[in-house]
Amino acid sequence: MKKFIVFLMFLSFPLNVLAYSEEVYLGGNTIGIDIKSTGVMIIGFYKINGKYPTSDLVEGDIITSVNDIPISTINELTKAIENNINDDEVTITYMRGNKTKTTTLKLVMENNMYKTGLYVKDNITGIGTLTFIDPEDNTYGALGHEIVEVNTSKIIDVKTGRIFENSITSIDSSRNGEPGSKNAKFYYQNLYGDIKKNTKYGIYGTYSANYDKNNLIKIAHPEEITTGEATIYTVLNNETVEEFTINITKINKKSATKNIAFEITDQRLLAKTGGIVQGMSGSPIVQNNKLIGAVTHVITDNVKTGYGVFITTMLEESEK
Repeated sequence: MKKFIVFLMFLSFPLNVLAYSEEVYLGGNTIGIDIKSTGVMIIGFYKINGKYPTSDLVEGDIITSVNDIPISTINELTKAIENNINDDEVTITYMRGNKTKTTTLKLVMENNMYKTGLYVKDNITGIGTLTFIDPEDNTYGALGHEIVEVNTSKIIDVKTGRIFENSITSIDSSRNGEPGSKNAKFYYQNLYGDIKKNTKYGIYGTYSANYDKNNLIKIAHPEEITTGEATIYTVLNNETVEEFTINITKINKKSATKNIAFEITDQRLLAKTGGIVQGMSGSPIVQNNKLIGAVTHVITDNVKTGYGVFITTMLEESEK
């Protein structure tokens, strides 16, 4: 069994007009990613005095207020609890999916300190690959898939976010059953743009740094894509974007995100990475001098193989 790691209306009759360009800036650049969530996510629980705290909360719930005091960071959560304890408990308002719920959280005193029994997180930081920038409005797309919290597998709802410069320092190679990863040095101060949304088709926002608007590539629509040779663009060292060969083995127009099945054939890339590695998501796929999609998934049973999403899907998502 295969395993996977991760309108404008002008006329009086219906006419859908997509606003994205037929030519875009080709990415391949590595980017740092930092997302602040809309609240504080529960990612686990710990025992206090040998017992887990009693409440209705589960992993993946997003805490939004304590005793009706809005919170969005761990620091705000801590202060709200410390300042509003009533009979060793507080009222927690939280989101579970699209529903708002309320529960009472019993606090436990241990070593002269109130403890909640909750492991929480309020931001996600990582690396990925820029896929494209639309020169018409400087909208960018990256990753080609959603960002989830690793402990809960819940998609992160973006309150604020940014992409910024980073430099690849080393690579942990992939091997079957164990995908590797890119390792990077972050330059938080060198901002590339914001993150407006995080969807199953990637992350999107406005690219605010300089780029060469004359260095554009045409996009290909799904009916133009064929099996056979293609290339991907990604960074293996420092910030240098390089081109590597792949072989497209299947086109699937019915899948939401796994549209382009491929295998890596470039021996230089395989020698360096062993296959597809984490951080490669979003790497542009080019065929016949047109941008056709982006790398999204690795097949863990055979890390030389993976999937990509159609570029038109990403461009359509960027316009929503």
